[in-house]
Amino acid sequence: MSPEQTTDRGAWEALLTTLEQDVAGQAAGSTAAADPSAGAGWSAPTGLGPVPRDLVGRASRLLAAQRDRLASLEADRRATLEHLGALRAVDATREPRVSVYLDASA
Repeated sequence: MSPEQTTDRGAWEALLTTLEQDVAGQAAGSTAAADPSAGAGWSAPTGLGPVPRDLVGRASRLLAAQRDRLASLEADRRATLEHLGALRAVDATREPRVSVYLDASA
């Protein structure tokens, strides 16, 4: 095994734990999950080497959880777009019958 292929088991465990906590927090609706910039600075780690054989199952379960979360977010996005479309359609057909401004300075 060459030096660049050396596996850092501790780093893999820490990375998997962090990613699992992120997915669990997003599923629970944590404030970090609600922040769209939360993952903006993330980049794939380098230098970890291959996934240790006994962590492959854990990594596979994490990948499945991430895919499930992505599908859920996509469904939420589509529903939101449908709702926005319906709201825009209602606003486009409504004409104000009275003044839409209120002078509260008096």
